[in-house]
Amino acid sequence: MTARAERQLAAILAGDIVGYSRLMGADEEGTLARVNAIRREFWEPKVAEHRGRIVKRTGDGVLIEFASVVDAARYGIEIQRGMAKRNAEVPQDKRIELRMGIHVGDVLIEEDDIFGDGVNVAARLEGIAEPGGICFSRAAFEQVEGKIDASFEDGGDQQLKNITRPVRIYRINFAAPVRSATLMLPDKPSIAVLPFQNMSGDPEQDYFADGMVEDIITGLSRIKWLFVIARNSSFTYKGRTVDVKQVGRELGVRYVLEGSVRKVGSRVRITCQLIEGETGAHIWAERYDRPLDDIFALQDEITLSVVGAIEPNLRLAEVERAKRKRPDSLDAYDLVLQALPDVYSRMPEQSQRALRLLARALELDPTYALAHACAAQCNHAIFLRGGQNIENRKAAVRHAQAALAYGQDDALALTLAGFSIGMEGHDRAAAFAAFEASLAVSPSSALSFMQGSVIHALAGDAERAIEWSEKGLRLSPLDPWRSSAFLALALAKFHLGQDQEAAADARKSVQSSPGFSIPYVALAAALSRLGRLEEAKTVAARVLELQPEFRYSRFLAAANCETKLAAALSEALRPTGLPE
Repeated sequence: MTARAERQLAAILAGDIVGYSRLMGADEEGTLARVNAIRREFWEPKVAEHRGRIVKRTGDGVLIEFASVVDAARYGIEIQRGMAKRNAEVPQDKRIELRMGIHVGDVLIEEDDIFGDGVNVAARLEGIAEPGGICFSRAAFEQVEGKIDASFEDGGDQQLKNITRPVRIYRINFAAPVRSATLMLPDKPSIAVLPFQNMSGDPEQDYFADGMVEDIITGLSRIKWLFVIARNSSFTYKGRTVDVKQVGRELGVRYVLEGSVRKVGSRVRITCQLIEGETGAHIWAERYDRPLDDIFALQDEITLSVVGAIEPNLRLAEVERAKRKRPDSLDAYDLVLQALPDVYSRMPEQSQRALRLLARALELDPTYALAHACAAQCNHAIFLRGGQNIENRKAAVRHAQAALAYGQDDALALTLAGFSIGMEGHDRAAAFAAFEASLAVSPSSALSFMQGSVIHALAGDAERAIEWSEKGLRLSPLDPWRSSAFLALALAKFHLGQDQEAAADARKSVQSSPGFSIPYVALAAALSRLGRLEEAKTVAARVLELQPEFRYSRFLAAANCETKLAAALSEALRPTGLPE
């Protein structure tokens, strides 16, 4: 009678060395000696420290079992960060870089070995990880979220080789600030508004709760004496149980606003409380029960109350400026709220999905500035990442101009419209006027600074590009749009001849948005001018993987890049193999 195989739940880490065959082909003895030394001195001692067990080794790979996914994640992070430091001064073609996959699942145990789907998924995740990166399955991610000092990016559902069902993946963003870092408080009242809990029991109403928070953030950010953390950083805490003191330290704010929304039938109950981050003391709390058709007045009332709690001496006129123009139709407003997550994704497929919602919103309200601005952003994203269809570019400009015409009091609409027009390149004056108008309405708009910094960089104004990008990163240190700010820093520093710094910032932009081609272009140019041509060629090849039809002369002309910057970029890119 055959004995039943032993099974257990385990956290599995699969790792391998990137380009091992190439390294061995170039220097077999040297590579083997370096790999063995690193294994002996660094990789394997850390396994024991994190309570893991090495199941098997291959020439270039390893399979490790952990009892806890948190232990597996902490081991992977420590190894990857340690290898990044070790590789800092090593030429690209000699670097020993790892990629890792982490999964938690059921495994079969036979003697000292493990088998099964849990092992196979981890191995496939390792295969799609970036060099120096770690790829998690959803099962692993859900067990480590909020328990480790790391920022994650959602990689969507992936069809892994020989795995029947798609697997949702998450990648660690090593470029993001470590959450445990404490930021200095600004020299004026500062606040972060956390995502409100949806207490309705209906997942479809998440967008309503998120929209409430977005309007509060927008209203508060118009108060010139108030430093407001941007929506994208606040929303990294969505769905998590948080310590308000920790949030205050991580985002560098004095106050945190949190709350909940319960929508039942035609009525809504909103509760919110303002907490001092340093002490955890409750400064103010309130509950609002209102008919749903009074929701806009309710949002203004909440903003008024929060401002009163933070700064009692603020003039009434400044509170009035916290009120925004409302669309004529609540249905149109709901449609835009539902479209916003896809608008913010900046990816072609999601942008197409958002455009369908936005088209319905504009049928109901053709003068809705934010709907036009979101449509401009979506068409611009499709143009850049979806094949450079000229019709998308024309649509982006058309919707941006409509947003400027209808949205002079809407900071987000002005920002998105200004960026679309600025990237089109032939009316920079209108783009800069839009950004300035946005900041007049909302001085704490991180997105205005981040997107505006890119346009300043392309226009050749390096100093202003650096100033704006740094302001944007300070206002929203965890922002998914930070890739734009890092790109602007890279272009500006390249323009100033600071090539080492340009390469570092370009790499941060790449890590923040690995699916976007332009940061790789900036990185290739900086590396080329540093004399690291082979590395630059590798980066240039990645551009063509992401965008096969890319031509740098076409991009520089389309963006109306400043003459000297365009010439310098062209000269640096020419030897990289990137088509002109």
